[in-house]
Amino acid sequence: MRYTGPMRYRVIRRYGVLLVAAMLVAATTSACARKGPDAASVAVAELPAEARATLADIRSGPPFRYERDGVTFGNREQLLPPKPRGYYREYTVRTPGERSRGARRIVCGGKPTSPEACWYTDDHYSSFRRIIE
Repeated sequence: MRYTGPMRYRVIRRYGVLLVAAMLVAATTSACARKGPDAASVAVAELPAEARATLADIRSGPPFRYERDGVTFGNREQLLPPKPRGYYREYTVRTPGERSRGARRIVCGGKPTSPEACWYTDDHYSSFRRIIE
């Protein structure tokens, strides 16, 4: 069946609205799954060995292997729970074979050597998994 004239625009408008609604639902669902701090978690035992070593370094305190370790993490992506500036600190997780710092990090909140909670990212802050101890 071929639509012409005003009927054609009604069909386009109806399916266009449905398409936009479906896209909004998909985007909202994806963002909610990503944003929730407990939506994804990882046990310490499931972390890469380098991440477990970084956690031990965090608890023992400075000096750290990388100059930027222990600096304030701004949470600009807003993927972690909202907290005052200075609450979060970031630490590099060594990536074997990588010459730079790589993409892996641990971000902890609270006191530097006894954090309240830590999150692991292996994609340079695009997503986080809360570390369960």
